[in-house]
Amino acid sequence: ALVFQYVSREVMKAVMANRPLTYYPQVKLFDLIFSRILVEIVTGFLGLLTVSAILVASGINPVPNDPFTSMCGYLAAILLGIGFGTINVSIIAFFPAWIMGSVLFTIVIYITSGVMFLPNFLPDQIYDVLKYNPVVGIIEWVRLGYYPDLPVKIDYVYIILFSLSLLTIGLLLEKHVVRKRT
Repeated sequence: ALVFQYVSREVMKAVMANRPLTYYPQVKLFDLIFSRILVEIVTGFLGLLTVSAILVASGINPVPNDPFTSMCGYLAAILLGIGFGTINVSIIAFFPAWIMGSVLFTIVIYITSGVMFLPNFLPDQIYDVLKYNPVVGIIEWVRLGYYPDLPVKIDYVYIILFSLSLLTIGLLLEKHVVRKRT
């Protein structure tokens, strides 16, 4: 959930923080967004490696039982953060105060995502509603790498398609709306 939050927030701030770079004719808004995405991916992996190294040095084994599953969940969180961040770039072009709204929205997503509780132990009616939040599925996806016997059913297709849809909408808004406004 933190990966989603940080990536989406930094992608969202990319254009506002680096607007002077667009005065150079060869630098486009997409370049700012894309470079921030690359920086956040590298930073996220370096942070993951640092935490893993600290845990190993402390005598704790941080390697999940199924590393591939956990890594796929981690990459899905990055993809969702990129998609959410690109949409926010377009919203902020018209409503700069949306930065605060987005931060509050991601806090609500974080609290309801299942980081601090196991959503699959909630009543089915509540759990079914929570599963519409793709961050719930991503957290369960990563947990499944550590606990393969966890009684959860993850809709991988929903998570990936939701993330790709956000990214597509965000990039289309950037191309057809934000570029024309700046």
